[in-house]
Amino acid sequence: MPREPLITRPFLLAFAAHFLHALASSLFLHLPGFLKHLGATEVAIGLIFGAGTAVAVIARPTMGAVMDRRGIRPIILIGGLLHATACALYLTVGTLGPWLVVVRIIHGAAGAAIFVSVFAFAASIVPASRRFEGIALFGVSGMLPMSFGGLLGDLILAHAAYQVLFVVSAGLATVALLLSLPLRDAGARPPEPAASGSWLGAARAAGLLPIWMVAMVFGAAVAAPFTFLKTFVMTTGVGSVGLFFTVYSLAAVALRLAAGSLPDRVGPKRVLLPALLAGALGLGVLAHTHTVTEMTTAGLLCGLSHGFAFPILVGLLVTRAPAASRSAAYAIFTALWDVGAMVGAPLFGLIVQHTGYPAMFATAAGLVLCGTTCFAAWDRRRGAGRPAPPSSTSAASRSNDGG
Repeated sequence: MPREPLITRPFLLAFAAHFLHALASSLFLHLPGFLKHLGATEVAIGLIFGAGTAVAVIARPTMGAVMDRRGIRPIILIGGLLHATACALYLTVGTLGPWLVVVRIIHGAAGAAIFVSVFAFAASIVPASRRFEGIALFGVSGMLPMSFGGLLGDLILAHAAYQVLFVVSAGLATVALLLSLPLRDAGARPPEPAASGSWLGAARAAGLLPIWMVAMVFGAAVAAPFTFLKTFVMTTGVGSVGLFFTVYSLAAVALRLAAGSLPDRVGPKRVLLPALLAGALGLGVLAHTHTVTEMTTAGLLCGLSHGFAFPILVGLLVTRAPAASRSAAYAIFTALWDVGAMVGAPLFGLIVQHTGYPAMFATAAGLVLCGTTCFAAWDRRRGAGRPAPPSSTSAASRSNDGG
């Protein structure tokens, strides 16, 4: 019996739109350098990044509830418009101050809307029988831009000012918004009995509690390289942002293309735990990086970890979440990921300021190791590994295939 297809017209449109949004966002891997030139310390950089993350945390549960009740498309379009606007607004930033924080808040809201809506849309159109593979393949649209964004940013800043980088990011986000216009879902539906409290029901679901915990841990740990690799390179002179994130993203993409069906075939948790441990090891290597080879190794291990960990966690979430609140559950997942980043970024900045980069990356590695151990014990104790039968009744599982 032939397998259900993954590659459809809406899948390709969503893939292209998310790729360009992610490419625009990846250029901001260089933003800490801009902030450093404005006079920001590592702690200030962490707090500025945290301001954008905070609004994402607040907004995402509401976005999830809206998607479950009104459809995913409106959030995709609102997020795209905010993203193009936010990227352009960086052109108006010339000093540290309240206006910079406002721009970061707008950018954070845009990122929240795009991330939660586009992945919810992708999860809604992939066949249930190929859920982990489909989510992993779609995630390539977010991983490849890390490579291209890091390298493109290196190239732009080698020949031009940060303002050119902001113009390019705004252009990419605008094209992504245009590509999103044809995307359609089934539209509004009458609220189901559980929909009015869909996010609260999802938040309390026993099978999802271990996922909430590991989302916060992984989100916090990922904040270490994403926020401070630029200043690490500026301080030590080792490697480059482009090098690390090229290796990181290509490792994740290669893994998903070569073995994307592995979690569906052998069981997601059998793949998830080694993936999380690879992330801890990669951050540990980064803590002792003094050469380009060591940075490359760290990028490889962190990329392999992200390549499997994120899509598996999303797949487990979609499988376990109540049918009427899957979009809300995904919004909670991404919000908690951001909670981790919001707490982690300033904390890691404080560690850098007082003890240095090696201690900061080592702390991130230890956090992942502890989180992985807790997840394995908690999830086994709850017996939450048995997936519920897939359902197609929620808004998050309905879509128009575009013909």
